[in-house]
Amino acid sequence: MRIEEIRAVPGLSGFFFDDQRAIKDGATQRGFAYDGQPKTDGFERVREAGECLIVELELADGSVVTGDCAAVQYSGAGGRDPLFRASEYRPVVEGSVADTLRGRDATLFRENAEALEAIDPARSGGDRLHTAVRYGVSQALLNAAARARGQTPTAVLAAAYDTDPATTPVPVFGQSGDERRTNAEKMLIKGVPVLPHGLFNSVEKVGEDGEGLREYLAWLSDRAAELGPENYAPRFHVDVYGILGKVFGPPYDRTEVTDYFETLREAAAPYPLQVEGPMDAGGRTAQIEQMAELRDGLADAGVDVDVVADEWCNTFEDVRAFVDAGAADVVQVKTPDLGGVQRSAEAVLYCDGTDTRAYLGGTCNETVTSARACAHVALATDAAQVLAKPGMGFDEGFMVVTNEMRRALARADAAPTGSESAGGPSGGSREAWRPTGGAGR
Repeated sequence: MRIEEIRAVPGLSGFFFDDQRAIKDGATQRGFAYDGQPKTDGFERVREAGECLIVELELADGSVVTGDCAAVQYSGAGGRDPLFRASEYRPVVEGSVADTLRGRDATLFRENAEALEAIDPARSGGDRLHTAVRYGVSQALLNAAARARGQTPTAVLAAAYDTDPATTPVPVFGQSGDERRTNAEKMLIKGVPVLPHGLFNSVEKVGEDGEGLREYLAWLSDRAAELGPENYAPRFHVDVYGILGKVFGPPYDRTEVTDYFETLREAAAPYPLQVEGPMDAGGRTAQIEQMAELRDGLADAGVDVDVVADEWCNTFEDVRAFVDAGAADVVQVKTPDLGGVQRSAEAVLYCDGTDTRAYLGGTCNETVTSARACAHVALATDAAQVLAKPGMGFDEGFMVVTNEMRRALARADAAPTGSESAGGPSGGSREAWRPTGGAGR
């Protein structure tokens, strides 16, 4: 079935664009907005309304499939592409992108996605297609292939990459936003497998000596025992946006740092803990070195806390560099930053056979369409965990991602043998750590 036409429509994303540099440098929150001057190119305010660009692909049978071009909340930070403006990139999608894809066979997802990546940058009006453009158009291509082949997007990806997809939902990671106690309690009642993110993006929230984070984890552990369902065994995951680097500073393998992480482990006990983005070293090479130093220091001290790469881990090449260096226990595959969804799948699969797990992440600033596409990427690659998105209200994103996985798995179970592949046995290397209870396995 041919791709006949491509259209683009500016739309809304599920959250906001925030100038991370300005926030880290002291912009103060007043109500929902921030006071202070923006520090990152492209921002007119520290917090701006999020945007997306809706992509529609019309197929030869008259059906229309969609994808949403979306960018992360902290656009322009940590080596990422600049702030995404839908109006700026609409002509690109309806121009060079449409010219490249019009008339192609919709069933050939991987080939079409590679053609998108190969578009001559000069034809798109810049150095390269913005990651958000590649992200949204590739979602539409994935949905087009699924439509044309009568399969789920999970099955399309599994065939393209010869994978054995997950046979039960991938553990979903809930993010609380600044409502870190109320939303965490919602997560606990619903039995969310991985939680709560926490949004610890300032020294004020973490504490001058890190005491705020430690006290929060102790509270969370107590509430998990009180509110969680029977046999609930979650994993705690907190994102500190590099702030621990401001609290302690390098080197990160010294006793002061490892002792602090041990207090975090004790506060979170009996639940396992992983800490995302402990420092921001200002560049990929330095970030890898400092993350590896921290990881080695924790291992030598016998401190059982996992570290998660986020800052300066944006592209497929970045993921590969962090994994090859052994710089993290978990890498976030931040889906909008990798461009096409096929690149996210490739990044997750690169972690197979290593001691680094893949967290299929993204941002609160996505859309329902992009979140649903990522649910299929998570299933097809059997990722270690997948982010609940979009938005910061938690409930909605958790529903979107969980239900999409359950629909895909139910469809695979109901299909005649050989007509719909959602896969044989799950990969075994990640099973030992998976949380139980709630929506996880």
